[in-house]
Amino acid sequence: MTKMKVFYLGDLHTECTHESGAKIATDAPKDNMGKGEAFSPTDLFAASLATCMVTLMGIMARKLQVELKGLTAEVEKEMTTTGPRRLGKVIVRIRSELSPNSQVREKLEKAALDCPVGLSLHPDVIVEVDFVWGL
Repeated sequence: MTKMKVFYLGDLHTECTHESGAKIATDAPKDNMGKGEAFSPTDLFAASLATCMVTLMGIMARKLQVELKGLTAEVEKEMTTTGPRRLGKVIVRIRSELSPNSQVREKLEKAALDCPVGLSLHPDVIVEVDFVWGL
């Protein structure tokens, strides 16, 4: 089990410390009483999806002996506008200069789509994923 500790610093800011010593700062977003000076908790949620997808692709690439270095993922999130405030939609755009054959590409994309963060999302959260190869 991995342990993390969150400290409330005041003024809607937090600092999360991972057991490794790595730290992440958060702030409430501008549209929810914050200053937007750092990742918001829902920004981290969306970033977690993208980083999980890329990490799982990296694991699969290692198994396939394919180099993915330089691959990028852009992520956007939308909050709901009705009902309780929650994540409504996440868009992930994965881009790579690599032009793998269809068999390798399918394995890499499946690894991304089967990441634990994505599989843990509530079914009401819309997730759009776009892969572009051979840039």
